[in-house]
Amino acid sequence: MDERRRKGMTSPRTGSNGTRRRRPDRNAQRPESSSGRYRQGPVKRSSRARRRRRNTVIRWLIFIILIMAAVGGFLIWQRYGPSDERADLEQYYELEEDNDLAVIIDNEVIRRSDAVSYTSDQAEAQNSPAPGKIYDGQYYIEYSVVRDHINKRFYWDSNENLLLYTLPEGNVSVEVGSSEYTDITETKSADYVILKTEGSTAYIALPFIQEYTNMEFTVYDDPSRAVITSEWGEKQTAELKRDTEVRYLGGVKSPILTDVEKSDKVTILADEDDWMQVATEDGYVGYVRTSTLGDINVETTSREFEEPVYTNISKNYTINMAWHNVTNETANSYILETIAGTKGLTTLAPTWFSLADTEGNISSLADADYVNYAHQSNLEVWAVLRDFHGGINSYDETYEVLSYTSKRTRVINQVIAEALQAGIDGINLDFELISEECGEHYIQFVRELSVRCRQNGLVFSVDNYMPQPYNSHYDIQEQGEVADYVVLMGYDEHTDGSYEAGSVASIGYLEDGIATALESVPAEKLIGGIPFFTRLWLETPKTETELAEEAGTEAASYPNNVESWAYGMSDAAEVLSSAGVEAQWDETTKQNYAEWEADGGTYKIWLEDNQSLEEKLKVIRENGLAGVAEWSLGMEDSSVWDLILQYVN
Repeated sequence: MDERRRKGMTSPRTGSNGTRRRRPDRNAQRPESSSGRYRQGPVKRSSRARRRRRNTVIRWLIFIILIMAAVGGFLIWQRYGPSDERADLEQYYELEEDNDLAVIIDNEVIRRSDAVSYTSDQAEAQNSPAPGKIYDGQYYIEYSVVRDHINKRFYWDSNENLLLYTLPEGNVSVEVGSSEYTDITETKSADYVILKTEGSTAYIALPFIQEYTNMEFTVYDDPSRAVITSEWGEKQTAELKRDTEVRYLGGVKSPILTDVEKSDKVTILADEDDWMQVATEDGYVGYVRTSTLGDINVETTSREFEEPVYTNISKNYTINMAWHNVTNETANSYILETIAGTKGLTTLAPTWFSLADTEGNISSLADADYVNYAHQSNLEVWAVLRDFHGGINSYDETYEVLSYTSKRTRVINQVIAEALQAGIDGINLDFELISEECGEHYIQFVRELSVRCRQNGLVFSVDNYMPQPYNSHYDIQEQGEVADYVVLMGYDEHTDGSYEAGSVASIGYLEDGIATALESVPAEKLIGGIPFFTRLWLETPKTETELAEEAGTEAASYPNNVESWAYGMSDAAEVLSSAGVEAQWDETTKQNYAEWEADGGTYKIWLEDNQSLEEKLKVIRENGLAGVAEWSLGMEDSSVWDLILQYVN
């Protein structure tokens, strides 16, 4: 230090006079240099301020992002997260009144639209009655629900306020508001009212239904519902792996029907990938996530119940029956001449009985001598009962007869009495004027007539159109249960009322009809009908005026007017000979076909001859049917009997 002083040097901390320097105030404004720049101190303070501002902005941005993320998450959850909304079960089960009962049958919730009320005047029918009701603590099911979903043999006569159930030996009958009922001839009683009505709607007590049905039921409260099982066999089930909810539809936003717990068992109804449609044991049908279900198992369910057995008369030979179109008493006297040229016939079916009026009376052409002549020729007589070509001839008139129990009974009593008096062997029922509305009444008539025929040793057969969706109300499955034979009329593919010319009975028409019928009726009860007649058609082009008049109707789709005439086999061949034309084999219809121009139009004919009938007989034999029936006796060529013998006897 002394050396520095000697040289005039100063300490960094002291001035030239030796006094100690003061540190500059860092907060003081730094002087500006000659270049205009600030000195170091102020620069550092400005940088720190900018950092503070930047940090504040960042914090706000983070806050805003968090808010947006929270809002977005909420919206996503709102859209995709599971809903806690509970379904309105009163609405789900369509319960409108305090005593309404929800009905679940074989894992199907029955809706009001499934219950239909019937009256003698359909215009007064109530719409959409409740499927079930509770009266005085007892549970009841609406009649049409019972008929369509549980046991179709229950029958409600709304005209005479009578409930019937047909057993092989006779009817069980119940009157409205009674706890007593008649079981064939025995009077019995229950400890509840069996049948209740609201207007024209009938409700049957559940225990009474069960008495005649292979079914089980359980009832639950909150809401009131009856869970019914009437179908038995295999079903798929699974246990739940965890607690979850059954939702109305597949999806987490669908309302919750009920909660189910781990290990609860449900029945699997449909697989929809991530969701399964299931039914719970207490009557809820909805959806659960597939991931909540354990392994799917197949269970076989059954219940001990003795079904009624309808015994049948079955011939130990192949039936070869010919309908005999008898239109007056005189025709009966020609029986010997009529059957003289036949071979292999087993049965005659004369058209003797018709409905005479809408009160249930019949007209009869039955003739004991005819029966005696037939028996002497080793032929049975199955007399035909028809709802046309008599005193009545319309769908409405047939309905008027069959929808009253008393009128059905009158028809049956008269037919059976006539049959016994004439020594007839059987009844062949040929009702062709049955509307869909009349279907349930018709099949009840079939049941009741079958009982009376069985009691009197008469063979009972029922004629049918070839089965199609539009005539399913004829219920050939039930016919196959209660009748001895079901006859398919394998003709009238095209009739005199058709809009276009066509075959009376193409091979495909017969094949399809037999295949469909065999799904419902065993082959040993099924008889195939074939035609001995052919239709000659004349097609003439429609005029512009005619087409304009038909606009908007089904007829407008067809460009030609058509007329037709029915001919027997020999007469049809003569028509071709007179026209100077020759028929050619049509591989599609398996018939000989011809057409020619004359009389301002085109004549067309699909022949029924030995060649076409042989193709039909092959189909009948290949399917192992009970026999063949021919319409009608007297229209055949005599050579056809040798052909039929080859395939039938």
